[in-house]
Amino acid sequence: MGRRAENVYTARRDIERIQRLVVELPSQAHVRVTMKNGNVITGTVIERPAAQLFEDASGAAGMNGQLYLDDPSVPSWSAHLWLGDVVRVERLIEN
Repeated sequence: MGRRAENVYTARRDIERIQRLVVELPSQAHVRVTMKNGNVITGTVIERPAAQLFEDASGAAGMNGQLYLDDPSVPSWSAHLWLGDVVRVERLIEN
């Protein structure tokens, strides 16, 4: 398969949660994302993520997705996040 993720998800509820996150993260949306570890990251969605098939280190296949954020006001900053680690998405209003 070639696509590796630290965590993959096979339970229906986890896959549905990842698919809901995809809908909440359209391209160019300004968002605040809360991660499982408590980190909060604010940025602009570079491109809508997609739920995709990955395999973990043991070769088990499952779903996850990759979220890429940037900040146009800080060109050197970007973040690469796994959808499976996201617990909350807040859309922010840009002024």
